[in-house]
Amino acid sequence: MKRSQIKHHIDGLLALLVFGVFAACVLAVLLTGARAYRRLTDRDQAAYDERTCMQYVAARIRQADSLEGVAIEEFGDVTALVLGDGGDYVTRVYCCDGYLMELYSDALSEFTPADGERVMEAEEMDLSLSERLLTVTVTGKEGASSTLQLCLRSGERVEKEAAA
Repeated sequence: MKRSQIKHHIDGLLALLVFGVFAACVLAVLLTGARAYRRLTDRDQAAYDERTCMQYVAARIRQADSLEGVAIEEFGDVTALVLGDGGDYVTRVYCCDGYLMELYSDALSEFTPADGERVMEAEEMDLSLSERLLTVTVTGKEGASSTLQLCLRSGERVEKEAAA
């Protein structure tokens, strides 16, 4: 009878051991999957932020693309993209204190870069305008940079053909 009880204990221990190994394997797979998912979501979020930033800048430039509607100027201690329609008011887009900023104000106002509205996180924005080619490079919070090049149509005449 003792042999029978010992055999049942060994069978029970073996079943418990197999269950423990199975549980450890399931836990290892779940932890590995969670780490992979986190890496993928972080990468996707960074790519989304980068695309959104560049699309925002491109949309603002396209809205203001008129005769002398796009310029680059020093604004306080930063370089700003100045967008306007030749009127009394301009929109300045620039980077300040780790953010892409926007400030809509009178062209001759005494505002500082810190007075703008935060749009999204960005460390730096480099601007250059050569003839009609505007180049905007934005460096994100992770250190990755994206470059946007737009050929400005400022001053171009767009003629519509009359339908015959």
